[in-house]
Amino acid sequence: MTTETVTVPLGSRAYDIHIGEGLLERAGPLLAPLLPRLRTVVVTDENVFAAQGARLAAGLASANIDAEFITLPAGEPTKSFSELEGLIGRLLDLGVERNDLVIAFGGGVIGDLTGFACAILRRGCRFAQIPTTLLAQTDSAVGGKTAVNAQQGKNLIGAFHQPSIVLADITALETLPIRELRAGYAEVIKYGLIADRSFFEWLEANSEQLLSKGDANKRIYAVKKSCIAKAAIVGADEREQGARALLNLGHTFGHALEATFGFSDALLHGEAVAVGIALAFDFSVRQGPCKAEDAARVRAHLKKSGLPAGISDLPSSKTLTPDALMELMMQDKKVENGKLTLILADAIGEAMIAKRVDVSDVTDFLKDATAR
Repeated sequence: MTTETVTVPLGSRAYDIHIGEGLLERAGPLLAPLLPRLRTVVVTDENVFAAQGARLAAGLASANIDAEFITLPAGEPTKSFSELEGLIGRLLDLGVERNDLVIAFGGGVIGDLTGFACAILRRGCRFAQIPTTLLAQTDSAVGGKTAVNAQQGKNLIGAFHQPSIVLADITALETLPIRELRAGYAEVIKYGLIADRSFFEWLEANSEQLLSKGDANKRIYAVKKSCIAKAAIVGADEREQGARALLNLGHTFGHALEATFGFSDALLHGEAVAVGIALAFDFSVRQGPCKAEDAARVRAHLKKSGLPAGISDLPSSKTLTPDALMELMMQDKKVENGKLTLILADAIGEAMIAKRVDVSDVTDFLKDATAR
């Protein structure tokens, strides 16, 4: 079975992302060299454990690795202080030491929560990412951003803490509900829109096969291309002092929408990002020089992929108010001196960082967007 490898270039902290089929069964031999002792703790959620737990357990056992599984509730509400506290307590009770390797086995929620727990446990212990969703394989498992949510907004409490290795087994995607797969695809689209127009064009031509079961090669290609793009940006700007902010295309709008829906399954993260991307392109047209045809093309591809492409596509859209969304957007981590920073686009494949965006311009834009 073919395995592709992408390296995140961070000097002495560089690590590899392995992408391919059957990596869960091969997890033991891949992880054993990183273990000071042949034992680990796996943090996962109920859905992933039921669908994929036996595969990973067998893979670890093949290298005589003793694994203890901690299974948490599935869903965005798990990214909370209470779950963080409980997880840290269980890791301490299991005797996890600083040099041990904890495994985050699941989607973005498990990866973010486990990574943050490891960042603060004993002032920092190591962890591995084994992402099981398209969103996590192409985005959240790579780059070292870890966090939990606050009532005021998404990912507001966290730390930069890089994994030691990432194993992206694309066969794990076969058990995902189609809605989850589509939500993850929003992050894949993002990479084409930021700086790779040709990749976006490839996605336009291949999205149906990528989202359908059975085309492993296209999935491997999409995950690899996404990881290459993210690895390059993270290697150049690990702590988001500059270009890494481009990875937030659609996220400032999207996070506000997620908070409005209470970080619930009513609106998945990738769905919120999809709407956020469409809003970012529409606002870019209003601000110039992005062409209306580019924004329309982005919306058309989102809709073709089964994703929402505007506020009107969301449940209970009529209850969303511009002022409430604006208040949530001002909690964004990129706000500086009370001024909003947005990731906008000059064209497809040409994203840019817009600082000190006029809040009144955004509010007026949101009035129009929520009135449609």
